[in-house]
Amino acid sequence: MTTERVNPPELSPPTGFSHAVVATGSRLLFLAGQTALDTDGKVVGDTLPEQFARALTNLLTALRAAGGTPADLTRVTVYATDVAAYRAHARRLGRIWRDLAGRDYPAMAVVGVVRLWDEEAMVELDGLAVLA
Repeated sequence: MTTERVNPPELSPPTGFSHAVVATGSRLLFLAGQTALDTDGKVVGDTLPEQFARALTNLLTALRAAGGTPADLTRVTVYATDVAAYRAHARRLGRIWRDLAGRDYPAMAVVGVVRLWDEEAMVELDGLAVLA
């Protein structure tokens, strides 16, 4: 799989995401929404950064199980129950992303939601990857 991150100079410089990703590969991988569930199906983490780290770990676990790597991610959507809190923790969330997934940023969006499936969940991530 090959990817090209496209960040036109006519748009605001991206921080922690790419404006567009062109991917060439042979398989599409659709990743279901992941929250901070542990292996017993319970939400773990009392803070947004803790839950984000677990949700991202879960997303990357599914990605790797299907034969992908973080560099194969082309699109990630973040659903947050408190967008203001997400913005307030943006630097820490960015460090968590880099530590777990590296610096090959997918196209991303953060969407504010009233609540998630599990009432205790503060954040959910789903994604799309293109695999070789």
